[in-house]
Amino acid sequence: MKIKDRLSLYFTLVGSGMLLVVMVSLYISVYTIVHNDFYRHLYDRANVAAELYLKADEISPDSLAKVRTRYMRNLHGEVTRFYDDKNDAAFIRDDEQYWNYKVIERVRKQNYLEYTSKTAQIVGTYVKDNQGNFVILVSAVDETGRRQLASIREVMTIVFLIVTATLFLVSRWLAQGTLSPIKNLVRQMKLIKATNLHLRIDEGKGKDEISELASNFNRLLEHLENAFSLQRTYVANASHELRTPITTIIGEAELALQKQLNPEENRRILQLILEESERLRDTISGLMELAQVDMDFTIAHQSPVRIDELLWELQDHWAGKIRPGALELIIEHMPENEAMLTIPANYQLLFIALNNLIGNAFKFSHQRTVKCTFYADESTIQMQIIDSGIGIPAHDIDQIFNSFYRANNSRSFAGSGIGLYVTQKIIQLFNGTLDAQSQQGQGTCMTVKFLRQEQF
Repeated sequence: MKIKDRLSLYFTLVGSGMLLVVMVSLYISVYTIVHNDFYRHLYDRANVAAELYLKADEISPDSLAKVRTRYMRNLHGEVTRFYDDKNDAAFIRDDEQYWNYKVIERVRKQNYLEYTSKTAQIVGTYVKDNQGNFVILVSAVDETGRRQLASIREVMTIVFLIVTATLFLVSRWLAQGTLSPIKNLVRQMKLIKATNLHLRIDEGKGKDEISELASNFNRLLEHLENAFSLQRTYVANASHELRTPITTIIGEAELALQKQLNPEENRRILQLILEESERLRDTISGLMELAQVDMDFTIAHQSPVRIDELLWELQDHWAGKIRPGALELIIEHMPENEAMLTIPANYQLLFIALNNLIGNAFKFSHQRTVKCTFYADESTIQMQIIDSGIGIPAHDIDQIFNSFYRANNSRSFAGSGIGLYVTQKIIQLFNGTLDAQSQQGQGTCMTVKFLRQEQF
């Protein structure tokens, strides 16, 4: 059963149930009123009968005539009986003993009694008169009340069916309208394949659960796109980047074996083999790092990571690797709430990303001091890693985050061109951004920024 049908059914059942409870309560109230009203009619009949038979000798002829007029119109199935102290019928013959002695005695003890027997309602009253003490019992069937109650039941049944059908149609319309954004999401999701993971679901402008669903799905797509991109990059570039230095090494080694070379030529060939071997080593290291990051993308466990503590650890790391104070950490602003210093991330991956940026800064500035500024407030965490190295040419700065891309002025430095690509992917994984500003010959500033995600 579809959700809209299930919601319609639930809404209809709840609404119909409440309507049924209200109708049953109203019917019981009306039934009680009609029932009690007929008891009052029967009690009035008993009083009229008492005036007619017991007080006929005490009232004037005109009054007696009025009493007779009131009593002449019988109720449906009306039966009236008088019983004296010996429980014998008086004034009206009762050959078949219409009421048994137990009922008569109950009326005498309680002075008043009302009850229902089969379809008839019965009222009994005990009257003391100068002619004696009498039990008066009156019985009748409330045909008018029964017809009225039957009409009410019929009207209630029709109203209940009409309201139930209306509730179902209205609830189905409302459910369809409410779930239409989900239907739209499903339609957009069907368009996304492994070949177009760059597509995103329209999150709309709302702040409801559907917008949250779309936002989380887009975040998942971004992670998947990153993971697929890393895999494609690994497969597409591994063979090329490994084949080139190996081919060079094999060619130079074969040349050295084929000819008798002088020491200078041998030295040149060995130097070239060494350089290509180092390049091969760096490429393999980069590919292994890329593969590791690729694997961590799919299994990365996120937990709160304090960025300031991570930066202090990186400062200690580079102090031991280069010299104390090599990485100068500058705190520009700190929030009062320490919780604002944390982001949901994977500590190891984030360490790799920031360490790549700092390592590049040292490498391209010939190990000169690197500055790292830190700014954090209630909405933003920002780091800037600033070096005074060779800088990046303007025409290369838009491509430095591509895999295996190296700027022209960086080719004399060891590296494979994977580090910045991996770093950007990691930062994007944790909803951050990485930007580069540089001037050739004056240095580079890498800006990492994390914006707090709005909670729904």
